[in-house]
Amino acid sequence: MAAHIKPLILHAHATGPNPVKIAMALEALHIPYTAKQWEFGDDPKKGVKGAEYLKINENGRVPAIEDPNTGVVVWESGACMNYVRRVYDMGNTIGPSGDSAQDLVDFEKWEYFLLSTLGPMAGQANWFRHFHPQKNEDALQRYTAQTYRCYDVLEGQLKKTRGESILPSRITAVDYHFEPWVRLYSFAGLSLDNYPMIRKWLGLMATREEVQEAYIRIQGKK
Repeated sequence: MAAHIKPLILHAHATGPNPVKIAMALEALHIPYTAKQWEFGDDPKKGVKGAEYLKINENGRVPAIEDPNTGVVVWESGACMNYVRRVYDMGNTIGPSGDSAQDLVDFEKWEYFLLSTLGPMAGQANWFRHFHPQKNEDALQRYTAQTYRCYDVLEGQLKKTRGESILPSRITAVDYHFEPWVRLYSFAGLSLDNYPMIRKWLGLMATREEVQEAYIRIQGKK
């Protein structure tokens, strides 16, 4: 199928965790795409807050997808991932590993846990450690503690699969959602010393071809 597909445009930033997870899904499904890089800031031509990009995503964030095959424009990483799965994953390569109602719910609850909780908590930990103009130890401690709480939850789930995947049976888009955020643990000043299953899972993810290729493409090395 990929041979007849026009390349999708994946709008990205080289250092952000959200665009690369969409690239992982596209790589896994062998969907052609072009990664278009944007800068942080409001430069009218190159910035995510500039007029050019705001025509694509009025929220001024990456990722976004433009699909010339359907004419669809989609933004927000969860919506981008689900669009890619819905339109291009006809064989359910990266979707729920079973077809029961519980399998579907399990996929969604872990996806939403990343999107609504672990990702935002880790993002705030990063912000208050590196980017907040004034030092705020109370905020940093709060978001660090909340990120560790999320790691506790994830560690418990990974114990069920011995660190092989977040959901039983195989790697899914849920793993792609989590990988870029967890990979940044050291940047956030966190440790995996108490999380052997997370460390194992993260190491296994780093060996996967679609993960390696996604980072190469998003970081502009290919």
